[in-house]
Amino acid sequence: MLCKSSDEAFDDKEWAFEIKWDGYRAIADLSRDDIRVYSRNGIDFSQKFKKVTNSLKLQEHRMILDGEIVAYDDQGKPNFQWLQRIGDHPNQALTFQVFDLLWLNGHSTENLTYLQRKELLKDALIENDVVKYSDHVLENGKKFLEAAKDLGLEGIVAKKTESLYKEDIRSSEWLKIKIHKSDEAIICGFTAPKGSRKKFGALILGKYVNGEMVFCGHAGGGFNDQSLSEIYDKMQPLIADQSVFKITPKTNTKATWIKPELVAEIKFTELTKDLIYRHPIFLRLRDDIEANDVRFNAEKKSKREPVKKSKPKKRTGKDDVEKTIGKQKLKLTNQNKIYFPDDEVTKGDVIDFYQSISKYILPHLKDRPQSMNRYPNGISGMSFYQKDAAEETPEWIKIQKVFSESSDKYINYIICKDRETMAYLNNLGCIELNVWTSKIQKVDNPDYLVLDLDPSEKNSFEDVIETALAVKEVLDLVGIDGYPKTSGSSGIHVYIPMNAKYSYEQVKDFGHLLMQMVQQKLPTLTTLERSLQKRDKNKIYLDYLQNRRGQTLASVYSLRPKNGAPVSMPLEWYEIKNGLKPTDFNIHNSLDRLTEKGDIFKPILEKGIDMLEAIKNLEP
Repeated sequence: MLCKSSDEAFDDKEWAFEIKWDGYRAIADLSRDDIRVYSRNGIDFSQKFKKVTNSLKLQEHRMILDGEIVAYDDQGKPNFQWLQRIGDHPNQALTFQVFDLLWLNGHSTENLTYLQRKELLKDALIENDVVKYSDHVLENGKKFLEAAKDLGLEGIVAKKTESLYKEDIRSSEWLKIKIHKSDEAIICGFTAPKGSRKKFGALILGKYVNGEMVFCGHAGGGFNDQSLSEIYDKMQPLIADQSVFKITPKTNTKATWIKPELVAEIKFTELTKDLIYRHPIFLRLRDDIEANDVRFNAEKKSKREPVKKSKPKKRTGKDDVEKTIGKQKLKLTNQNKIYFPDDEVTKGDVIDFYQSISKYILPHLKDRPQSMNRYPNGISGMSFYQKDAAEETPEWIKIQKVFSESSDKYINYIICKDRETMAYLNNLGCIELNVWTSKIQKVDNPDYLVLDLDPSEKNSFEDVIETALAVKEVLDLVGIDGYPKTSGSSGIHVYIPMNAKYSYEQVKDFGHLLMQMVQQKLPTLTTLERSLQKRDKNKIYLDYLQNRRGQTLASVYSLRPKNGAPVSMPLEWYEIKNGLKPTDFNIHNSLDRLTEKGDIFKPILEKGIDMLEAIKNLEP
């Protein structure tokens, strides 16, 4: 539930008032064993804010909580900039200020009033050093705002005591009252610096009105050397030839235009009738807010942008489309969102690529449990793994319950069996498609063995090639065929067909035996040491543990979330030689290779090896 803005505090018996916390809005889902913490845009916070996630494990009730993740500076005040640098300061002082309860022990609370929800929340929540109950005061909004000013806080939030919780609605029953006028705007370009200023002069700001970007001012203040460099670096991959404005605004110095993806929070003195911020000062970047959501309210009409009534269109958003794929009509969202910034590859390009190679990749996905590695904001944004299919998964998508030994419960896996399911997964942000090595029909018997050659940062790809050729020598010695492919990242995988004849344990042990032989051939280049702390950083890890039940790997022909948009591509053994690079096969050229060579990885799905016969070949 979202707030509308209000300019002034007020007193009213029908309203309650809370602190407006200066942090990341977050939902904490404690309804299942695996606790999830995520932003209002669905970005996973569970790993980024582990301190919060771990503290929530101490709760006794199954709940879904709404609140704000807040960092504190050395003055003990909430500080958004300190929150943004959590990656470099994992021990940063944090709290999760919980102000609402959406679900409790199997029952939704969204149809209860605000005060009823707060009463339940106070009883159910166990406070600790990190998880805090965010209290409220009744009626006295004016005094509460003055107290917030004295404490140096950002503002207050007013909530009607009888209000119900309405998801994704910007409601007039919740109002934010800021001490300083501030707003979000989209960075659409920057001007050249003058004098001693470094990197850039001012940010050129815009905001959507009725689906079209309008200019709303320049922000040249609020920066230091560090923020100038950080923002400048973030803008470089987004540089564009033309401005996004219908009417290009005048600038004092030469303008460089960028794609409208970065959101800045600014403070200002006044918003003019022409929707121009007066004296805008940069406060910070907001990576928790989507640019498409930054728009002026419909009631703020500009003379140059009258609101016109128009017939509804089939398009469902600025970059959203409806497509019929296979037997289903799908809503595909944000198709112009950049997923690979260095390569200008969009979300729509990713979906189109998978559709173009569907006849080659689908046989390798069919009937296999799918673990979703989601990148909702592309490879530069946060990512998260998701095994369980969401409750809102369409009925036409096949879901299979599979028992997980590690978590001791059943997981509802999506099974990708057709083009439409593949597009659905891509639309969720699945840039790569990760599957089990076994099918649901024989879930305890893998179809193939995988030898994963995993280099350290100090290894060259020539080292990987040398190791792959040593694997080939071992396979020739035991009299079996192996099928190599680029991992699509920095390594090489070698697959050996098993045809679901053996258990995971048998396949893993055989893989261990093969890797031991490889390690004996290359003792100074390779290692079997599993521990990262103990492992020699100059050696390639011979990973045979991918052959455990429930492990997933990026499928053959899968895109990988790396610069260059590489594809995991099968190779002929003669192609593995110096000069080969992981990025040789990518989103742009892979279809041509597949059209020419066909599916040379098909044998891994066919007749398997005789493991006992192979072991006998090792006897002297």
